[in-house]
Amino acid sequence: MRFLYSLIFCCSVSFVMMSCKKTVSNRRPVVNFVFKFDSTQVRLNNLGQPASIPAGNAAQSPVFNLMSSHYVELALDQYTAVGAGDILYHAAETTAGGSTAIDFTKSTFAGNNQVFLSVPIDSITPGSYHWLRVSLAYQNYNVKYSANGQSHTGTIASFIGFKTYVNSYKIKDSTVIVNANKSQGYWGFETSVSGFGVVRTGQSPAGATTVPNPIFATSPIPAGSCLATGQFASPLVITGNETSDITIVVSLSTNNSFEWIDADNNGTYDPLNGDQVVDMGVRGLIPIRQ
Repeated sequence: MRFLYSLIFCCSVSFVMMSCKKTVSNRRPVVNFVFKFDSTQVRLNNLGQPASIPAGNAAQSPVFNLMSSHYVELALDQYTAVGAGDILYHAAETTAGGSTAIDFTKSTFAGNNQVFLSVPIDSITPGSYHWLRVSLAYQNYNVKYSANGQSHTGTIASFIGFKTYVNSYKIKDSTVIVNANKSQGYWGFETSVSGFGVVRTGQSPAGATTVPNPIFATSPIPAGSCLATGQFASPLVITGNETSDITIVVSLSTNNSFEWIDADNNGTYDPLNGDQVVDMGVRGLIPIRQ
């Protein structure tokens, strides 16, 4: 009888182990895309060239909390037109606000060093990809500012997608009700001064959001989009036979990415003294395979 129990126990353990092995072996490997916010990465303009801060303006490198993407695409080469590459992700859109816009209620968010997208490798068309395109939609970060001679910290929620239908959004502690489409460059600002909460909203000028695209001449991006483009140091080769996960770090330059007209010419952001925000776009994208 003892032998019979031992036999049953061993068979049960063997069955469990075989089941576990089968589960592991049948798992589909994925490509994980991870956000990295780098204030030391080179600061680029729309054409992917190094850019300094224009005379009369000032800028700072904000501390990022969250970001969301709207569209992710792998491009074989610099001549691959937008949409002709392998589209890995396209976020939900809606016409609730009239014209087609990003549906903010269905957006997903990720912070620094967090995965924002996972794609099964066997769903990617095999090829040797040189470029990555990521359309950014929303960002939330902290900035420093001055008011009445004192330094403070505020939080900004910035919508940088081509257009976003926003029902409501939370900046830090405060929720703003909108229920309308908002164009690229719409933002909300929250801070606390002398124990009192302050919330302001605004709109950056049309076309002011920087969207680096080093291959604009051969593969232009749609006007008003935030489709940032970056090149792999070595091509990302997908065979379709991969057996382990791949991690792609999407390194975004936040190097002086928050820019304003420095009305009082003191180098600090003074919203009460006439300083006006002119740019909140990222300043470069570098995809890094790990």
